[in-house]
Amino acid sequence: MSLTSTPLSAGERAPKFTLADAHGTQVALDDYAGKNVVVYFYPKAATKGCTTEACDFRDNLNSLRAAGYEVLGISPDEGDALASFAEAESLNFPLLSDPDFAVATAYGSYGQKEVNGKKYSGTLRSTVVVDPDGKVALAEYNVAADGHVARLREELGV
Repeated sequence: MSLTSTPLSAGERAPKFTLADAHGTQVALDDYAGKNVVVYFYPKAATKGCTTEACDFRDNLNSLRAAGYEVLGISPDEGDALASFAEAESLNFPLLSDPDFAVATAYGSYGQKEVNGKKYSGTLRSTVVVDPDGKVALAEYNVAADGHVARLREELGV
């Protein structure tokens, strides 16, 4: 796996994907054709920052949906971890498993990072908004968990 994947830019075709959700059901980007989709990548379920961000999406989901946006969360976690996380935090949108980082890499959300002085490669906290035609409307990388959804809503005019 390369150290860094290439970020996407607005106007590019969003890479298609099909991943298992927390219950093993296959979910594809094509399932959301004709809709705006917020695809956000997070490093690990049930960690502090990822919980903050997921709960922020949960708490703002009704207003996002009212404005025509669906939300998909993607991490390298396996289904059982995703199911536990979703249940513990009452998450109301699909969490998808990307254990080999294939989708994160395709979306420019895989790369080197440092935590507590230790460098390693993994999923980078990022968000890509896909428009109804399957093109990237917005791509943000290395976002902070705190306040991310509020900033995203502002950028989207929601």
